[in-house]
Amino acid sequence: MLDPKLLRQALDETAERLRIRGFNLDVDAIRSLESQRKEVQVATEQLQAERNQHAKAIGEARSRGEDIQPLLNQDSTLDERLTTGKQQLQQLQVALNEQLMAIPNLPDESVLAGTSEDDNLEVRRWGELPAFSFTPNDHVDLAAPSGLMNFEQAAKIAGARFVTLRGALARLHRALAQFMLDLHTGEHGYEEVNVPCIVNRVSLEGTGQLPKFEKDLFKLIDDRDFYLAPTAEVPVTNLLRNEIVAAEQLPIHYVCHSLCFRSEAGASGKDTRGMIRHHQFEKVELVQWVRPADSWQALETLTGHAEQILQKLGLAYRVVTLCGGDLGFAAAKTYDLEVWLPGQQKYREVSSCSNFLDFQARRIQTRWRNPDTGKPEFLHTLNGSGLAIGRTLIAVLENYQQEDGNVRLPKVLAPYMGGDTLLKFNAV
Repeated sequence: MLDPKLLRQALDETAERLRIRGFNLDVDAIRSLESQRKEVQVATEQLQAERNQHAKAIGEARSRGEDIQPLLNQDSTLDERLTTGKQQLQQLQVALNEQLMAIPNLPDESVLAGTSEDDNLEVRRWGELPAFSFTPNDHVDLAAPSGLMNFEQAAKIAGARFVTLRGALARLHRALAQFMLDLHTGEHGYEEVNVPCIVNRVSLEGTGQLPKFEKDLFKLIDDRDFYLAPTAEVPVTNLLRNEIVAAEQLPIHYVCHSLCFRSEAGASGKDTRGMIRHHQFEKVELVQWVRPADSWQALETLTGHAEQILQKLGLAYRVVTLCGGDLGFAAAKTYDLEVWLPGQQKYREVSSCSNFLDFQARRIQTRWRNPDTGKPEFLHTLNGSGLAIGRTLIAVLENYQQEDGNVRLPKVLAPYMGGDTLLKFNAV
């Protein structure tokens, strides 16, 4: 969440910056709640001081052997009024916290205004777009006829927006995950973690998915407020919830391969063909905790780690900075990596890399002990996909397809494919 001081000391300025992302802050409601809070807090503190003074007078009278009954009779309603004041103060604080939890992060000053992905800013491109002597197919026409990619079978088991993979294609999916994990742990310095795919409400509130985006989640029918994790960002980031990290432990870099589940409530009719947008998919997620002074450089480094996967696979891509209207709820700035898909003749997102500053850390109370001050201070968190495995699979299939319908695999995947460098659909 935002620093509450922003709403007390710079409310109008905060509202103005939030408009960049299309969010209208209810300034009047917050100002009214804050005014009531101050009034009740002052009155409660005065009552507390009066009670303390009264208790002291009673103690002194008792020590002198005097009759304390007259003092007890002076104001029999003091405790009751103090209790009522504390309850009112708590209720007002809860209302203010509810307002805070619904406010997205402030966009960084480098983030441009905009309303959709059409307003995102391209930063750079890498790689040459593949040239074909034939009309390239998309991944569905390439793989589905062989039965190794089967949407009808998945629909029988679960419904729309699911897929089954088998044989060499299932192995390629696994190979991509292992390749990503090996690169991030072996060359980029991440520690691998394995976490639950089921998370509780507190965890989702901590990373910003709740309370606003409940419709995008799969909630379990359970009295424990359990949900299927929409991304490994949620369980991994919450590993350090309510922790104070020693300075010498920083930075902390975790990588996690996990299942992800999303209801895609707002995606009706969008990307219904193929594997682009499914209810269940897999990602390799990168999560970092860093000193506040280091987070902007960390964003560039983390983005570079995700880019290296695409570079080693030889896949052309571009990097875009998200505009305010396309920015995620908790992010201050996000780079999207968009890989080229010949079957669609367009770039499609395969990774989002974000700096959240202290927004998530405030919600989950993750701090570090600053050696310069000796005091606990909020860390900065970052994460990014390194990469989305299904979409990377699609990119490999479409970019390396051959005229005969088979797929020549990138050499870096050969060790994970038993030495095979050709995925044969026509031989199935």
